[in-house]
Amino acid sequence: MSMRVRDDYRSLSGPEKAAIMMLSLGEEHAAKLFALMDDEEIKEISQTMANLGTCNSSIIERLFVEFADQISSTGSLVGTFDSTERLLQKVLAKDRVSGIMEEIRGPAGRTMWDKLGNVNEAVLANYLKNEYPQTVAVVLSKIKPEHAARVLGQLPEAFAMEVIMRMLRMEAVQKEVLDDIERTLRTEFMSNLARTNRRDAHEMMADIFNNLDRSTENRFITALEERNRDSAERIKALMFTFEDLARLDPGGVQTLLRSVDKGKLSIALKGASESLRDLFFSNMSERAGKLMREDIQALGPVRLKDVDEAQMYMVGLAKELAAKDEIVIADKRGGEDELIY
Repeated sequence: MSMRVRDDYRSLSGPEKAAIMMLSLGEEHAAKLFALMDDEEIKEISQTMANLGTCNSSIIERLFVEFADQISSTGSLVGTFDSTERLLQKVLAKDRVSGIMEEIRGPAGRTMWDKLGNVNEAVLANYLKNEYPQTVAVVLSKIKPEHAARVLGQLPEAFAMEVIMRMLRMEAVQKEVLDDIERTLRTEFMSNLARTNRRDAHEMMADIFNNLDRSTENRFITALEERNRDSAERIKALMFTFEDLARLDPGGVQTLLRSVDKGKLSIALKGASESLRDLFFSNMSERAGKLMREDIQALGPVRLKDVDEAQMYMVGLAKELAAKDEIVIADKRGGEDELIY
């Protein structure tokens, strides 16, 4: 059966012109061009090449003439973010390139996780509660712990527990889960998703639980104890609470006292155990201790929410000082960080 020979130049589509050009160039040149294309382009042109059939030599000549005309007369260039970034990477250090690209891309170039960080927790929770728990687990593991905590607190409790269980079991994000998230969040930043977070899942959950208000945290810990006692115990061991400040040595308490906001300290100590209050007073001068006791007394009844906030502020401050190696927090599980006196 004889194949129809194509001889009408005007009927050629863009991909067909590209396919004819690639076939005419020969393997060596075609291979170099393919190397510069993305997978979708290669797929489309290959498919077209395979279905091209026979083309009349006059068509090929006309295509070359048109191609040469366009290249020489327009002098046009197509610049994209990607081509600009590739060029910059040849001449500048990597961190400078990312800084420049971040600037020129503007807010649209920031990762999806940065964008989600600006979404109100109630809005985000409202959106996520209709997603699969696994999707929500991936999303919460990628955003900041304090934001994740607020979103988790807004989710229906049974659903939040499903999410927590999946976060604890999550080792690497599987391809199909990523595909699902790509569809649901319509992200163009696949590579950011693919870089799985190597942090221990229990550490991550402890961070998130640390940022929950006390009643929500207690609800989740109690529910988790019923579902998975081992995980609950590990999270509790990793959580750093206000009462854990009792593990600071005298030097650590004094360093913390020098940095702390005195108003917040009195509210935090108002709700502290007697032994923890004594630890702080014993590291103050007699006069400062007397003034602080008077301040606490003068406060009168204080809302639990305000005490929680003041205590969380102190925990955050202690963690910042520990990160700068200005204080040492002994590990409550013992081990390497335990202090021997």
